[in-house]
Amino acid sequence: MKLTSITRRALILGASAALVASLGLVGCGGNSGGSAASAQSKGTITVAASPTPHAEILKNAAAPVLEAEGWTLEVVEYGDYIQPNVAVTEGAADANYFQHQPYLDSYNEENGTDLVSAGKIHYEPFGLYAGKKASLDELADGDKVAIPNDTTNEARALLLLEQAGLIEVDDAAGITATPKDITSNPKNLKFVELEAAQIPRSLEDVAIATINSNYALQASLNPSTDALVIEDASGQAAQTYANILCVAADQADSEKTKALLEALNSQAVKDYINKTYNGAVLPLS
Repeated sequence: MKLTSITRRALILGASAALVASLGLVGCGGNSGGSAASAQSKGTITVAASPTPHAEILKNAAAPVLEAEGWTLEVVEYGDYIQPNVAVTEGAADANYFQHQPYLDSYNEENGTDLVSAGKIHYEPFGLYAGKKASLDELADGDKVAIPNDTTNEARALLLLEQAGLIEVDDAAGITATPKDITSNPKNLKFVELEAAQIPRSLEDVAIATINSNYALQASLNPSTDALVIEDASGQAAQTYANILCVAADQADSEKTKALLEALNSQAVKDYINKTYNGAVLPLS
């Protein structure tokens, strides 16, 4: 068949279009593969945490940092100080974020576990808050004071009461002090030992109360503005009671642990903490 000039032109255009389409498909396939590779997930990191501020820090600040590195962060919230450690021990969580080193040491000793700190993240100043009495000057003989019933936070509460000038504690007791180690109690204060999470809800039943900052924040109390007395952060307290990232001993150097620790110590997380908590939570590192 003899091709006319019009036919030749049509065939050439058709071949050109087919070539362009073919190249386009190859190009799209290449880009798609590159995009998928860059967005490919490295896996999921599961962290057990207290709702405030720990879960908030994880979800709102650490998660985007981890996502940019290919990690998916799953946060499981707990309202007590026991289950987050159980979750890590049993492998239900890769890490937890809610406690300080003295509490972890006490937990390991009491439960025969081998959990470790992967690093310090932030410090929450412990506070003394008004209950029935609006100020320390209003305290009367025999008034009730709520303190946490776990070993390390109870000692911390007693040391704060000593800082406030209300009692004196045997120096030898240190961070293991209990009411039995009180050497001077001029007002004959009565100590009501409660689970730390329950204390904010018990303010109406006691004269004053010592409260961990995470539970204070959940109760809309800010240590920097609402506390009658706040723990001195210029001393050893900030390092001793720094909140840590806790993991199983054999996971201390794992890829997940390193990624999580790097995210929690990132500038983005520090900026979030400083902007959000107004001194109630202080970033470390």
